[in-house]
Amino acid sequence: MLPISNCISSASTASGTPNAPKPTTRRLLALGLACLMASACAVSTAQDTPPKNTQTAKPQKTYADNPLALELAAKLAADKKIPIERTLDILSQAQFIPSVVNAVRPPKTPTVKNWDVYRSRFVEPIRIRKGLKFWSENEATLQEAERKFGVPQEVIIAIIGVETIYGEHIGNYRVLDALATLGFDYPQGQRDRSEFFRAELAAFIDLCENTHLDALVVKGSYAGAIGLGQFMPSSWQQFAVDGDENGIVDLFNSRRDAIFSVANFLKVHGWKPGTATLVPVEFREHVDLPTLLAPDILPTFLPETMSQLGLKLGKPVLTEEKLALVELVRGEKPSTYVVGGQNFYTVTRYNRSSFYATSVLQLAEELRSRRAQIPNQAGNTPVDK
Repeated sequence: MLPISNCISSASTASGTPNAPKPTTRRLLALGLACLMASACAVSTAQDTPPKNTQTAKPQKTYADNPLALELAAKLAADKKIPIERTLDILSQAQFIPSVVNAVRPPKTPTVKNWDVYRSRFVEPIRIRKGLKFWSENEATLQEAERKFGVPQEVIIAIIGVETIYGEHIGNYRVLDALATLGFDYPQGQRDRSEFFRAELAAFIDLCENTHLDALVVKGSYAGAIGLGQFMPSSWQQFAVDGDENGIVDLFNSRRDAIFSVANFLKVHGWKPGTATLVPVEFREHVDLPTLLAPDILPTFLPETMSQLGLKLGKPVLTEEKLALVELVRGEKPSTYVVGGQNFYTVTRYNRSSFYATSVLQLAEELRSRRAQIPNQAGNTPVDK
């Protein structure tokens, strides 16, 4: 940059040149002002341009920087003795997954529920064919699970079939990412379930710290469900069973562990052998639907009361068993209705949907019916492969 004095000096030198016109005071002031402005611009440019290789990039924030993450880490430290630094290190490696957020958002265009469409996804040839194969390959384990927990073999198979097609589709999302995304970035504009997912995230970290699972590797569904039976981390902790008694609960690779765990979950949540699951129903001439549907899927009415309210049950049930009328909406078509007992309600504890429970129990019925048609099936010696 040329100093202002040099500008003035140059002007003076020019005035000493032979035949050059003599500079006036106004001309000197104008030249000095121009140099001053040029100098100011140069200084400004120099200040706006940082020196090369001297500016440090600002560190990118991670989920470990979220105040709720510190709260989660502190709770794990107090309750589970997991060091705060360890939890925060795991959370610092969690990634935000946009597709997880999109998966829990309501559709932009509201859709009408349709039982026929839902059923076609689960009570279908592939799950039936592979379910029969799964039954044949794990018959001894399934029989033992039924004796131990009281849950029919076909119901256990149907749940694993609906959830993952018997282990073929356990999910491609890293569970840490899915739970962190939903725990810290749950989408706005709908019922906020972020607290639930933070609790599952804490359970997942605790589970991985105390088992063979690696928190940075385990994959599952977009909601963080894992294994053949798609247990949430807290359900793994509470209900998973070491079926093969090898000291490790493995719901990914041990079919015996998965079968026993599904059966145990249903038993703990109220499965009662010999009671109703799904009961066909017909309407009499006068039926009190508002009263019958008011409790939703909660078993409320005795069979005699249902009869008085206008229902005719399609098969016998225990006289003291409480039942619920379940409506299955079919889009623009008339709804379908079934009656569910305590065992129907128990299946909804696995997934709180009447569509889900009906699909599981209808798939179970289809599997039982098809298996009974296989020649000499009853005489086969159960051998798990």
